[in-house]
Order: sequence, then C-alpha cells, then structure tokens
Amino acid sequence: MPGAGAVHGVRVHEPTVEEALARLGGVARREKLIAACGRAAVDAALTAGRLVVLARGTYAGPALDASRAAAAAVSGVLSHRTAAQAWGWGVLSDPERPDVTLPKDRRLSAERRASITMHRTDLGPDDVDGDRTSPDRTLADCLRTLPFAEALAVADSALREGYPPARLQALARDLRGPGAARARRTAALADGRAANPFESALRAICLEVDGLDVVPQVTIRDPHLLGRPDLTDVRLKVVLEADSFEWHGDRAALHRDANRYNALVAAGWLVLRFSWEEVMFHPERVRAVLEAVVAARTEQLCAGCRAA
Repeated sequence: MPGAGAVHGVRVHEPTVEEALARLGGVARREKLIAACGRAAVDAALTAGRLVVLARGTYAGPALDASRAAAAAVSGVLSHRTAAQAWGWGVLSDPERPDVTLPKDRRLSAERRASITMHRTDLGPDDVDGDRTSPDRTLADCLRTLPFAEALAVADSALREGYPPARLQALARDLRGPGAARARRTAALADGRAANPFESALRAICLEVDGLDVVPQVTIRDPHLLGRPDLTDVRLKVVLEADSFEWHGDRAALHRDANRYNALVAAGWLVLRFSWEEVMFHPERVRAVLEAVVAARTEQLCAGCRAA
C-alpha cells in the first residue's frame, strides 16, 4: 500500500507508483515497479491510466502519450530524452516539456513553441522511426547534447535494454561536429550492468574522482560470497550503494542489508551509502566524500606496503 506505514515498529515509506517510476528513469519493467511499490499499486495505476504500456512488461507514465500528441500537433518527431523514454530507456530526469525535433524551416506559433522543447534539424529517412527518432539518432542526440551524468544514464540504459555495445562505440566513433568528443567519452564509459539511472548518476560522480575506479554490480567473494554491491572499487576495497530506504522498506530487507554491510566491513571493505537526494541535488558533497575516502584508503594501502 503506498504511503507511510509501520512494519514491526519500524516506520517505512513505500513509494507511490509515480515516485518509483521517476526514480527508475520514467520507464520501468513491471517487476521493478512491483518490487518498489507492490503489485496492487501497480495494477491499480494501470487500471486508472496512471501507467501506460510501452511494450510487454514495460511501463511509462501518461506524460509520454501527451508528448506524442504534442509532437504530432506540430508535425514533429520525439527526440532526445523523450525519444529515449519512448524506446524504453530510463533517463536521469524527466524533461519538463517533450523534446521534439522539427525541420529547420518549420514555423510555429509562440503558443506551440511553449508546449515543447524544440530542436531544429533536417532529419534523414534513417533518422526517424515512426513518431520518434531512431535508436541510433536518439543516442547520438543525447550523447552530444546532455550533461555527462544525464548522457551516461541514457547510454547505460540503452545497453541494459539490449542496444549492442559495439554499435554504440561505432556510432560515437563516427560522429563529427559539436559534441562529438563528449559523445565518444560517454560511449566509452557506458556500462549496461548499471541497474538504473540513479546508479549511473552516482557512477558519473565517481568517474570525476582521481584514484577511484568503480565497476557496477561486481560479485564480491572475500573469501565467501558477500554480495553484489551497486558499485565496487576492488583495489581500494570500497563499495558504494545508491541507497534509499524505501527500496528496502520492510524489516526483513533491512535485516539482510545490515548483515551484508556488516560482513563487508568485517572483511575489510568500506561501505558508503548515498541517498537519491544527495546524488541528484548535492553531487559536490558526494564528490568531496569520495575524494576524502580515496585519500584515506590510498594512505592505508601505502602504509600497509611500507609495513610489509
């Protein structure tokens, strides 16, 4: 049941379908939504039209249908982040207005322009697929124009949903013009093992920290199975969790997490947990913590080498 509640005396917050969907990138598999807010809430949202079916088992919010209508009203095509969502890829933040690409010579009234985020270019036939830009064009646009964390979230999600890694590298390699170098960097760092856009955003911050080398979803055995954290730096023995209590909102899940984190610490690993709010709204604070941890762990490693 959405909303606040108590489980065995522990106050928890189970997110609404809308909250869960937003944190999963605006698009989500049925099983992910059910894990976040329960089967009854998901089924009720579908019945009420608060979820729409993109493809079998993949859902989005009704805003995507409104975006399609807005694009059709100006004879444009969905593009950039809105097209990414239409392809079933998660984004780090929902566009405030639908991204729509129009030919360079198309004229729009001020009212129509205000209803969309307008991009102007003359698309070729291979750049369009139905009411949206093609997967290749969508990725190229996102990688060229979005801030690094946003672009990485889209690229990670595309790979997670089956876009071929070699094709992504070739696409970025062949780009020319403004944003091409940025696109190549993002493509080289994209990783389909990332679980969701929130995790991609945390990894984007990590990638800006010298001396930190994190990999998503690594299984740790030290020597016994200790789990598969969101992000792991094996050399520094640091694990990072893109964490939020509502995703583990019952007593049994809290118990499992506590045991796992304690086992990691006992084996010499440092466990860092970052909330969605901290990653999204205070990345500079996250980076400062990571820089301090890298300095401390590097000093510990050097001290260990000297002692040996």
